[in-house]
Amino acid sequence: MDLTVHLDAVSHRFGEVQALDELCFSAPTAKITVLLGPNGAGKTTTIRAITGAIAPLHGTVRTFGLDPAPESNNVRIRCGVVSAKPALYDRLSGHDNLLYSAQLYEVDPDVTEARIIECATRFGIQDALEHQVGGYSTGMKTRLALSRSLLHDPDLLLFDEPTSGLDPESSQAVLDLIRELTNEGKTVVMCTHLLSEAEGLADHVVIMESGRSLVEGESEALMKKFWPTPTFRIAATVPDQLDRLVHLPGVLGINRLEDAQVFVDHLGRIPALVAHLAADGVQITRVEPHEPTLEDLYFAARTGAGLLDNPLHPHSATQFQPGGSEVATHPTTTVGANS
Repeated sequence: MDLTVHLDAVSHRFGEVQALDELCFSAPTAKITVLLGPNGAGKTTTIRAITGAIAPLHGTVRTFGLDPAPESNNVRIRCGVVSAKPALYDRLSGHDNLLYSAQLYEVDPDVTEARIIECATRFGIQDALEHQVGGYSTGMKTRLALSRSLLHDPDLLLFDEPTSGLDPESSQAVLDLIRELTNEGKTVVMCTHLLSEAEGLADHVVIMESGRSLVEGESEALMKKFWPTPTFRIAATVPDQLDRLVHLPGVLGINRLEDAQVFVDHLGRIPALVAHLAADGVQITRVEPHEPTLEDLYFAARTGAGLLDNPLHPHSATQFQPGGSEVATHPTTTVGANS
């Protein structure tokens, strides 16, 4: 696999704060790598390390095969960056913000104007280019920053909350454009706190906490690793009654809060299991096959209640034994909006 970015055991501190702690992950070329994690997980610091804006205290960072700290000029010229709070010049027009950036990145003057129009049009701000940026809405500023990131035709795009301040329609348009960029051969590393946003976008996932990567890999492969057996969800008026499922044929384990996520050897078991519960007087309110989502993976990685760690799961270190009564649960977790 061709890699644009590789971090190996990278650590960094800001005073007493351990921002990165032996962080390891790679970003495949021409793919979208999404960094997920709560507030303070180290996502933004990671982007700064990738571009050479900071030199980590320990470990190795390679961007395009280069060490970005001493080779920062050679790395940054090939990167386009959009931070969570883009630094723009409010007293200049949108056009002049882009012109200044084009000059900094040494874009050929003969094509600069064409590039400004092309990039602004791509993000729908071409009609506002002559307006002063101080009068832009938050969403307009985000779109200007996205336009600026593409001006010099970079190979690697680093986006920190790229849909911040955008309405749902504009957000979806931006996400569609990000996907187009990888189709053009560009590599994207993106931070987001919106799991639904990452769901349909991530080719490669890195789930971070306290400066470490808890889980990293290709999205589909991770789903298969965490959920190697079929699952379905079932709910009942008395949730505790669902615990008896663990004793029934074909059930490999359950993970229950208000409803139950049931792991079975095959989905054909569902009708017999439902019939058995109903015969026992369990009032079932919902039954549906469950396809694991990125949100499920996020909670599994962060809370320790994922299927690999579930004592009821057949692939965990502690397996459920018939006659046992353990039921694994996990708390609700909120993803932080900043890092």
